[in-house]
Amino acid sequence: MSSVAGRAGARVGGRAGAHPRLSLNQATVKSASLAEAIAATRSAGIGAIGTWREPVQEVGLDEAARMLADSGLRVSSHCRGGFFTPVEGTVRRAAIDDNRRAIEETAALVAAGAPGSRAVLVLVAGGLPSGSTDLVGARGRVADALAELEPTAAAAGVQLAIEPLHPMYAADRAVVSTLAQALDLAAPFDPAVVGVVVDTFHVWWDPALPGSVARAGRERRIASYQVSDWVTPIAADPLLSRGLMGDGHIDFGPVSEAVDAAGYTGDVEVEVFNQDVWDTPADVVAERVVAAFDACVPVARR
Repeated sequence: MSSVAGRAGARVGGRAGAHPRLSLNQATVKSASLAEAIAATRSAGIGAIGTWREPVQEVGLDEAARMLADSGLRVSSHCRGGFFTPVEGTVRRAAIDDNRRAIEETAALVAAGAPGSRAVLVLVAGGLPSGSTDLVGARGRVADALAELEPTAAAAGVQLAIEPLHPMYAADRAVVSTLAQALDLAAPFDPAVVGVVVDTFHVWWDPALPGSVARAGRERRIASYQVSDWVTPIAADPLLSRGLMGDGHIDFGPVSEAVDAAGYTGDVEVEVFNQDVWDTPADVVAERVVAAFDACVPVARR
């Protein structure tokens, strides 16, 4: 399945420890329960996990926090909030309320995580409402939602992290398409409360990326760095076109070096949406993640 599978197999049973900044995002092992994801992360020697709301809710927040406390893992982020683009009404109010709950979840999980955990709630902006072509208005509603949620996040000690998605998702998932747009949305707020996500799958194509990453560093906005590869041909569902690093077209060196130079020293999450990966046992996937990260992602150690 993966060009790094052989290297991963050689690590089993006697490898050196995983990179100290590596985190396994739960989306990469989507078929696993929270308990299974934690076990796979630990067995591969990975020190951090990025949690997702659905598997946390399956066991309940209190039990999830207990499991994380017992695991000794750092929590690198919690995914995801957002979907702020409905016009004012019951649907939008429900989305805002759900984001308040996501903020509470993030604070609780990070409090249970090992030292070095980061209270980061990843936000996906949302696409255009059904029948709408008003892209500018939708982005304006994202800004309004951030202003409404900022006091709640600040009180909880949680950083809201705006994740720009590749432009092919602008209609249905995220009207925020570039890191520069995400930074503009974050600009009115304290960087400790509103930051941005740099996700290689979504931003690698952008010719303005080096300057935007440098700006994010100057403004102290980088809340999370996520890596996965751009694999072709694009899957029928483009959401599933991510691959492990080294399986696609992204040069991770320049992006990783720029993020390091911008001052980001937190965990680096591997977040892969890919059916073949999801169909592979979680412990095998975690081993492959370690090998792919070591081979392709040259971030500084800490």
